[in-house]
Amino acid sequence: MALWNNKEFFGPDAPVLKRLLGENFRRFASRYALAFVLMGIVAAATAASAYLMKDLINKVFIDRDPHFMLIICVSVVVIYTAKGLAAYGQEVILSRIGNRIVADTQVRLFDSVLRQDLAFFHAMGTAELITRLTHNARAASSALNMIATSLGRDLLTVVSLVGVMIVQDPLLTAIALIGVPLLFLAMSKLLKQVRKLFRREVDTVSRLVAIMQETAHGIRIVRAFRLEEALRGHMQTAVTDMEDLSNRMVRAQAGANPLIDTLGGIAVALVVAYGGWSVIYNGATPGEFFAFITALLMMTDPARRLARLNLNLAGAAAGVRMLYELIDQVPQQQDRADAVPLVVSAGKVCIDQVRFGYDPDKPVLNGVTLVAEPGQLTALVGTSGSGKSTIFNLLLRFWSPQAGQVLIDGIDLADVQAASLYDQIALVSQDVFLFDGSVADNIRRGRPDASEDEVIEAAKSARAHEFIVQLPNGYDSLVGEFGGKLSGGQRQRISIARAFLKNAPILLLDEPTSALDAESDAAIGEALARLSKGRTTILIAHRFTTVTQADHIYVMEQGHVIEHGTHSTLLSQQGIYARLNQLQSTTVAASDMRLGSQSASAV
Repeated sequence: MALWNNKEFFGPDAPVLKRLLGENFRRFASRYALAFVLMGIVAAATAASAYLMKDLINKVFIDRDPHFMLIICVSVVVIYTAKGLAAYGQEVILSRIGNRIVADTQVRLFDSVLRQDLAFFHAMGTAELITRLTHNARAASSALNMIATSLGRDLLTVVSLVGVMIVQDPLLTAIALIGVPLLFLAMSKLLKQVRKLFRREVDTVSRLVAIMQETAHGIRIVRAFRLEEALRGHMQTAVTDMEDLSNRMVRAQAGANPLIDTLGGIAVALVVAYGGWSVIYNGATPGEFFAFITALLMMTDPARRLARLNLNLAGAAAGVRMLYELIDQVPQQQDRADAVPLVVSAGKVCIDQVRFGYDPDKPVLNGVTLVAEPGQLTALVGTSGSGKSTIFNLLLRFWSPQAGQVLIDGIDLADVQAASLYDQIALVSQDVFLFDGSVADNIRRGRPDASEDEVIEAAKSARAHEFIVQLPNGYDSLVGEFGGKLSGGQRQRISIARAFLKNAPILLLDEPTSALDAESDAAIGEALARLSKGRTTILIAHRFTTVTQADHIYVMEQGHVIEHGTHSTLLSQQGIYARLNQLQSTTVAASDMRLGSQSASAV
């Protein structure tokens, strides 16, 4: 493995390439061995065709031997047939290995992504993730195939042809290879520039993917606000940057060609001069010279590929390095070694003196304490940014508090296995997420092993069955990307059915009716009332009309709990809850009056 420790040749790429080889060559050792045998046949056939030139010139063209001409013709057919079949076999084998490596790598990358916490997704955009899952996985296969073909087919071919040259004339061989050290020195200088450009290429591809994603997902906003020109400008800039970067990479990679061709031309000129002198003055046969020059010329392409190996590997190595960065990413939120499964008995939730900030210097929660009793509805109200959603994030252990505890039935969530925690909590959010699939598939996400009857029963409980059976294919109807084929109320009822099916003892409701019309609001409100029954339910509410029946209400402001109690108790205190409730009631009444006035005018 000394080759991979040669920093002059591979530089900083050596460790990542060594790891890639260590992980994959052993897995496919038998297939690589067969491919190397076939590549050896290709190399031997190439060398044999060059060696035949000696007898072709001397025996056929000079001695005019018809019998030997027939032998050479048959030999050429056999050699090139064997070469073609061996080349086909090695290409198919390497391609199959490469496709398997791409598939396995993409699975490893996706598994790594699934292990990550929310901090990871906040730091890395989806466009970069998609680029790494596609571009970088292919880079691993590309790097291995380049190494295999270079060390197998090309290196063996060069060695075989050099052997033919040495047999014909050792001194002439030394003259022909005199420029090789200079060539590798020049390549090492070009390599530094190429490495930087390949890393920038991945970043630019991510920008292109991100712009396309934003356009596809936000097409309604694009149309409504006439943002086509702005997005076109962003895309044009990114495409121009990509074009410029690609041109620079081509110039850098192609920079080796003039040097290779110049050194090759000098070598051929020296060989012709010395070889011609040997034939004219020293009695060497023309066959020996032509065999030598044929081997030299046939060596040009594989030698060129070997000389450019580190340049070509630089791009693949950059992708492989980014691939391993993602695979090796360690989540900040992990189960402790002694973590235990969470088993909910009563379902009492307690936030005890919790301090937390997404930026440690800017706390979102400042010593918050609240309790959600089993079987009761607990509501969190307050202005935007007061910390309500952060409490949900801590309950789901998407983040961990910097101080204080989050407890369920007296057990600190920091001491439990995250998977068991998620089994005990169902979430219904205002931002409904549906997977691209059928209605039944999305409901069954609540419990994958649920039967068809259980799925239908959950839909009925969520007041969703009525509209589902009206869809073209009923429960088998596709919801579209992000549920785009359904209305907001329909998507929300499917998410409630999903929660019904999960049947978790703790229910988190993040203002699930905030963006719905009155009819959908009423239907979903009824479904949520049934869903909440007998469970520990915590509701984030922006509209105070949804919390009047809550067993306990916590009023939050700037990361503090400033009031708590029942609806009537808080109104009687004439504090901030009463003031916000009055302000919201006045706003709603004024809006209703405006709508009524507009309706009367229309009549």
